[in-house]
Amino acid sequence: MTRKNADIEHWDVENEEFWEKEGRKVATRNLWISIPSLLMGFAVWLMWGMITTQMQNLGFPFTVGELFTLTALAGLSGATLRIPASFMIRIAGGRNTVFLTTALLMFPALGTGIALMNPETPLWVFQALALLSGIGGGNFAASMSNISTFYPKKQQGYALGMNAGLGNFGVTTMQILIPLVMTVGIFGAIAGSPMELQSASGTLIGRIEAGTDTWIQNAGFIWLVFLIPLAFAGWFGMNNLRTITPDPGTPAQAFGKILGLYAVGAVTSVIGMLALVWLNMWIAVPLTIVLTVVLLRLIPGDIKPNIQKQFAIFSNKHTWSMTVLYILTFGSFIGFSAALPLSINVIFGNMMEVAADGTVTRVANPDAPSALTWAWIGPFVGALIRPIGGWISDKVGGSIVTQIISVVMVVASAVTGYVMMLAYNATDPNSYFAIFMILFVVLFAASGIGNGSTFRSIGVIFDQHQKGPVLGWTSAVAAYGAFIAPRVMGEQIQAGTPELAMYGFAIFYAVCLVINWWFYLRKNAYVKNP
Repeated sequence: MTRKNADIEHWDVENEEFWEKEGRKVATRNLWISIPSLLMGFAVWLMWGMITTQMQNLGFPFTVGELFTLTALAGLSGATLRIPASFMIRIAGGRNTVFLTTALLMFPALGTGIALMNPETPLWVFQALALLSGIGGGNFAASMSNISTFYPKKQQGYALGMNAGLGNFGVTTMQILIPLVMTVGIFGAIAGSPMELQSASGTLIGRIEAGTDTWIQNAGFIWLVFLIPLAFAGWFGMNNLRTITPDPGTPAQAFGKILGLYAVGAVTSVIGMLALVWLNMWIAVPLTIVLTVVLLRLIPGDIKPNIQKQFAIFSNKHTWSMTVLYILTFGSFIGFSAALPLSINVIFGNMMEVAADGTVTRVANPDAPSALTWAWIGPFVGALIRPIGGWISDKVGGSIVTQIISVVMVVASAVTGYVMMLAYNATDPNSYFAIFMILFVVLFAASGIGNGSTFRSIGVIFDQHQKGPVLGWTSAVAAYGAFIAPRVMGEQIQAGTPELAMYGFAIFYAVCLVINWWFYLRKNAYVKNP
């Protein structure tokens, strides 16, 4: 009897008889192990938005800028690691890749839990763990590439939509679960003692007052509950397809290739972090991307020809236009997901107080809304609505949908900036919170619909050989939104001008509007409304 996790030598899913007799069952099993594994990747990658919010509530000795930087570093690493992860399936095999990349998430999960047990843990330890948690972000490119190989063309939309759409729910899962597990010592003495809140916090079900015991370390430890069984499920339930990966080598050799590719991304992420300190963000990001691509091309051995073949996408102008448009949609979704919790905490956690002599000072807001109660709503809406964006795009065309959501995002981000300015300078910022949240939900909904429309456009524009590498590349570059958004918003909030960040995003969205029209909607467009 053949083992369920055996390498598969013959795989012809375009043959209807093969698909119905053998292929569907195998593909379904691999998909439903892949989805929760990817969900955990998103959760561990983006957990720093919630963790840093609670670190501030507990009085950890870091500035707002340093806390925003932790979230940004996870974003930088996750985006960078997606570039090498795009090539893993074809050189190491799907089963090998999903198992190891899921198992690797245990290191940042466990390490973060241990580090959070002590408020005196140095900043550099948290920075290293934030960079390590980027493994979860990198896993997206490998996961999507893997699942696309298991399904016939007619079911690519379903398979990739389920994998990506449900995987994105890792953001919402994390934003709901972390606040809840921090309220109870669920791991007993093993996880250490609680700490006392210095500022009010909250969960999905309500506010938690200052002075309450909190187990912030559970925000890291909780993921081990899921990652350990998922790693076993990946190893014993998934398959390598030899038609896609003719020579993955032994498991140890395959793991070596995967670790080698991730090592390249880790090195360039560290260089990017140093460039961030010594230079600035707008130099650090392109430097990191270019350096990663160059180092990948220099990798010796049998990896090199495979990577060079896929680099042909860079000579196609549509690779670059769709990269910009994917930043508009997925970049916004992932960036706002990372930045929103701490933004709520900082903007609404304080208020202006006017003294008798007319001087204005910024003081704590005793009735501030908790980011841990509200931040999950936007990402939940964005992930939930993504399949609808793909369905509408199938009916009317992807680019027309992208154009409409671009207009919405230009207007919504500009208005959000204005509301943030009013709230930041108000004696009663709470009066602006409802409209602030509504506007962000609109932004998340528009970016979610746009995720579906741009994904559909990529599927129409590119052939079977280029579709996978383009998807990996665009998702990698767009994921830098998880680095840029927290960094930009953190800097502007510290400067007292949070509205400038949103005005800047509005200008970028307007540029995307023009690019989408020029390439895909004007009279003589290169590809008409793909």
